[in-house]
Amino acid sequence: MRDKVTVPVVQARKGGPKLRVVTAYDAPSAQIVERASADIILVGDSLATVVLGYENTLSVTVDVMIYHAAAVARTKPSALLVVDMPWLSYHLSAEETIRNAGRLLREGGAEAVKLEGGRKRLPMIEALLATEIPVMGHLGLTPQSIHTMGGYRVQGKHAEAARELVADARALADAGVFAIVLEGIPDALAQVITQEVRVPTIGIGAGAHCDGQVLVFHDVLGLYDGHQPKFVRQYAHLAAAATEGLQRFFADIQAGTFPSDAESYHLDEQSARAFQSFKGKEE
Repeated sequence: MRDKVTVPVVQARKGGPKLRVVTAYDAPSAQIVERASADIILVGDSLATVVLGYENTLSVTVDVMIYHAAAVARTKPSALLVVDMPWLSYHLSAEETIRNAGRLLREGGAEAVKLEGGRKRLPMIEALLATEIPVMGHLGLTPQSIHTMGGYRVQGKHAEAARELVADARALADAGVFAIVLEGIPDALAQVITQEVRVPTIGIGAGAHCDGQVLVFHDVLGLYDGHQPKFVRQYAHLAAAATEGLQRFFADIQAGTFPSDAESYHLDEQSARAFQSFKGKEE
């Protein structure tokens, strides 16, 4: 049994050892991630695309996030369980933000929440922290802003945009977030931000200089057939292996070789005689 990873444990990892982060959306994936010794499990709103088949993350609701988070929480992982706040769950008011985050903790078993955006999200972040709800920030390519950004585009490539992201990161760290995800930004900018803030940075498409890295479970293991970003590295190809396994299963059904005698239940001798007697009467 591993020691429990907590928010202070994550904060203490600034500068290393690198944080190992991956998404999970249900009990089986959470158990696999736990056995692999992840530091943080993120129940990401990316489940919209890789699990539920939507084109983007905007269709996910708080209820959906609670449903999946609770499945992960029931496995009682040693990893810190962080849950995404979905679009519109933290945009309307501080009160609504607290209510939604509270549900993610109370009903979903979250131990912290993650929300997207920089300085304009500070009132919501400060309200959550005042309620003793740990917050992870998310800057750069923020998928909930897909329409404003004109798609999944690398952010911070120009000087002014880079300066804005550095200022956002400083503001989030000063407000009290315990870590910041940096997505889809140049590696040099991620290095600057990592050096500038006192909290761990977790990269996804942000180069190797961050204090940790995160990828989507289905991307790492080759379970998702959709578009793969440049930053994804597949370490297994489970979709192909699963397809092959099912094809073999179906072939055995057609050939009559499944189930075999060893895979079937049999009557003992006394029951067999009684059954034969019963069959005779029926006939």
